[in-house]
Amino acid sequence: MGENWSEKKSGCGIFNAVFGKRNFWHRRSSSTGSLQIHNNNNNVRTASSNTKRRRSSGSDEASFFNSSVNGPEARAKPCTKQSPNNPKIPAVHQQNQVRKRPDEATRITPNQGYVKPGRRVPKEAVSISGDLERMIVDHQKTKGNGNLVRASSSNVMLYGNLGNLRQPGGGKTKSYNVLDQLPKTAKEEILTPNGKYSNSVMGNVVKKPVDEKRADEQPASLCRALSTRMDPETLKIMGNEDYKNGNFAEALALYEAAIAIDPNKASYRSNKSAALAALGRILEAVFECREAIRIEPQYHRAHHRLANLYLRLGEVENAIYHYKHAGLEADRDDIAKAKSLQAHLNKCTEAKRLRDWNSLLKETDSTINAGADSAPQIYALKAEALLKLHRHQEADEALLEGPNFNVEDCTKYFGPIGNAILLVVRTQVDMAAGRFDEALAAIQRAVRLDSNNKEANSVMRKARAVAAARSNGNELFKASKFSEACVVYSEGLDHDPHNSVLLCNRAACLSKLGHYEKAIQDCTHALNVRPGYSKARLRRADCYSKLGKWEASIQDYDLLQKQTPDNEEVKRGLSEAQMQLKKLHAW
Repeated sequence: MGENWSEKKSGCGIFNAVFGKRNFWHRRSSSTGSLQIHNNNNNVRTASSNTKRRRSSGSDEASFFNSSVNGPEARAKPCTKQSPNNPKIPAVHQQNQVRKRPDEATRITPNQGYVKPGRRVPKEAVSISGDLERMIVDHQKTKGNGNLVRASSSNVMLYGNLGNLRQPGGGKTKSYNVLDQLPKTAKEEILTPNGKYSNSVMGNVVKKPVDEKRADEQPASLCRALSTRMDPETLKIMGNEDYKNGNFAEALALYEAAIAIDPNKASYRSNKSAALAALGRILEAVFECREAIRIEPQYHRAHHRLANLYLRLGEVENAIYHYKHAGLEADRDDIAKAKSLQAHLNKCTEAKRLRDWNSLLKETDSTINAGADSAPQIYALKAEALLKLHRHQEADEALLEGPNFNVEDCTKYFGPIGNAILLVVRTQVDMAAGRFDEALAAIQRAVRLDSNNKEANSVMRKARAVAAARSNGNELFKASKFSEACVVYSEGLDHDPHNSVLLCNRAACLSKLGHYEKAIQDCTHALNVRPGYSKARLRRADCYSKLGKWEASIQDYDLLQKQTPDNEEVKRGLSEAQMQLKKLHAW
């Protein structure tokens, strides 16, 4: 399609080179889109309706860039001589335009020519334009930037880069140079040695001063994609450059653009997989690598890449299979690493079967260090072991260290049953951390995925009971019904005896009732499972103060001040405890 396009179109206007076919002069034939021109001092004045000839210029970004990179130059359309009886081309009155001599206005450059009025836009141009427009719309949705606008039926334009046509509203709006949107090679091709534009080519584009900075710069990858006329191989090469420079998100966008044009090229899929893996989107990377191998079963690099991904996910058997199909891409060290990881996984399975939580904790760490650094099931085992050892805060941290995969991707990869197991552990960690709403949402999802999972159903009943106890107890506490609230919190603790939130809440009720020693016990219990639970520590410090245990109170306040240095309540409590301790020693 690109070759046919180059043969059909010509011209070298800079707007045409970047954004597709553009015509600033009215044509007799109807058009599917037009540029609205506001009535101000900078508008272009066209000739009267009796003018029989109109100047038109056509261009295409492919013809421009192919001439500067590796493609043949576009053919110039022959221009017929103007009859003496025909009216001259009307003058264009603009503030910043250089007036051309009549012979310059009609001169044909190797990359420029005139097209007959009423010429139809090729079907390919509309197709490419549609793709470009969708790219711009997607960019505006994600970035919230409206500088790129639809200008006609076959191109897109930068709003504000329309030469001397100013934006609506007047004022001192800056007119940005469209050359800044091009790669360096494109700029070098267009600019003349003295740094000025060629009048016969540039039309009414005004050059921006060198020292003027852009206020709102467009992403380089998007503009580069536009400038290449969406050639998939060029997009892949640009993506490789971004990947090497660590710009993984930009590289991913370019690979996806290449795939949109040619979805059956295995190398595009494999490269996209690498970019996804670099961004931590391991499961999506696996899906892309699988697709690359489906397209090209003997693609050794894709097999090796997929084997590495399986290793990171703890899928040792799959990893070894693809290492063996990777040809020279794999070596003995890869196989040895996979077998070592399998040995650690076997020890994890055995430790859980024996309910040896300390050994399980040790082996999960060894498994992660051996290469399974993105295996959610390993992090779930580690969190489960920490929960059994009543180290709730560490369990929460363990899941935070692990991968944060999309729920749908987890279900697609691990299956409904496998993902339900992961969600059960997530629910228990959320409950231990006091995130009851998140816990209920997770366990309900788990039960929907695997309704026959007995553990999931048991955890759901427990989560509902604990969440209800917390909610009902809080309502009673707000109503100053401290005894009743204490009873409700105790009922919730019957289902989850080590829940730090319920323990802390019950301690608040006991403190209001004057039972400071019991309140201190509940706070201490909560801090044993969650040492960073500042609310429980603050409550215990207050109870120590009310019992006159100033030294113990000061210790808690000191820790709190390190955790929350701007907390005024902590500052007042610490100051009061220190003052009371000094008085006690003075006596």
